[in-house]
Amino acid sequence: MTIQEIHQLFLKCTSISIDTRKIQSNSLFVAIRGEKFDANTFAKEALEKGAQFVIIDNSDFYIDDRTILVEDSLKALQELAKFHRRHLKLPIIALTGSNGKTTTKELIHVVLAKKYKTKATVGNLNNHIGVPLTLLSFNESTEFGIVEMGANHQREIEFLCSIAEPDFGYITNFGKAHLEGFGGVEGVIKGKSEMYKFLEFNKKIAFVNLDDSIQEEKSRNIERVSFSQIDKNAFIFIQNVEANPLVSINFNDTIIHSHLIGLYNANNINAAITIGKYFKISSSQIKEAIESYIPENNRSQLLTKGTNEIILDAYNANPSSMKVAIENFIQLTNENKVIIIGDMFELGKESLHEHKEIIALLLQQDALSCYFIGKDFYSNKIEKNDFHFYQKFEDFSESIVELNFKNSLILIKGSRGMALERTLDLL
Repeated sequence: MTIQEIHQLFLKCTSISIDTRKIQSNSLFVAIRGEKFDANTFAKEALEKGAQFVIIDNSDFYIDDRTILVEDSLKALQELAKFHRRHLKLPIIALTGSNGKTTTKELIHVVLAKKYKTKATVGNLNNHIGVPLTLLSFNESTEFGIVEMGANHQREIEFLCSIAEPDFGYITNFGKAHLEGFGGVEGVIKGKSEMYKFLEFNKKIAFVNLDDSIQEEKSRNIERVSFSQIDKNAFIFIQNVEANPLVSINFNDTIIHSHLIGLYNANNINAAITIGKYFKISSSQIKEAIESYIPENNRSQLLTKGTNEIILDAYNANPSSMKVAIENFIQLTNENKVIIIGDMFELGKESLHEHKEIIALLLQQDALSCYFIGKDFYSNKIEKNDFHFYQKFEDFSESIVELNFKNSLILIKGSRGMALERTLDLL
């Protein structure tokens, strides 16, 4: 069966799924093999739960004419997504970067939704499976598609761009993330810049932060729409940015008071402003959209627990995002400040060094109580008043009762695997 024929069957379905636990009636189920299971074994269950068709790549599990047998289910999903993208012909904005992708995607979404029927990546479905699923969630009524692209090795962004074929692209930044897979910071820059190469080769448009020297240099051969806090000739000139702790931004004499914490979120907002203005959305609508956005899922949330104010940024962490989060926290004017941070993952041979660098940054500060959790921070343990090191979260949780934080501003940040949001239940 050709991809075109499979696409015709897909159009008869109301949704697509790769998980029988989330099957909806009249959906298309795609059986993708995992490392620990063969989803072909769930094809019959998917039909019993209401799927209209199933795609499998193991003939042993063929059921009836509702079964679509292909050579490779994952490859079929990707080819179907690319075919569907070309079938719809809608404008697509893709974004990648080391930090801030999901927040920026959500901000762009709420801004564009003021004028257009917009769909975006749900959660962080941003890999070789998530991007196809995102594209297949778009339909004839979708006027704008926003596709987040994640990567932890070379040529991944290149591959995702070949599927999504974006008309517009934005790179949030180039930071110290996934150093193990990319092979260092230069590898990160090269890998993320694959989006620029796609845009340049296909004569598409890039949204660019001119104040980021790497973005500015790498995008010079592309048609670009820019923003800046320095260059008044940029498409959008940002007049003023403040964060204490929530970010406020002044552009075109319009002041936006966001619910986002930290100066590191300013450019995420600036990108959404720029994209909104490019697509003819009024300043007042942009202001309304951004001010309505409230972060969730442990991303830069400002919470209250008893007498304590908490900045919860425990969704993920890498050396770049950790550094800017700490620097932003340091400049806040509160008196009693506490930092609880956990290990940063996927740093390979640079891991111990990068954890040592974060400790060195905090060594420069007085009047800060710091709690380090995880084996890599513990391996760099030093003796200093108000510095406390724990190999495991359980060790920290046993001592937190005695710490009895009161009237404090607390930053909680660590990689997803550390699950530091568990601290909230202990405060």
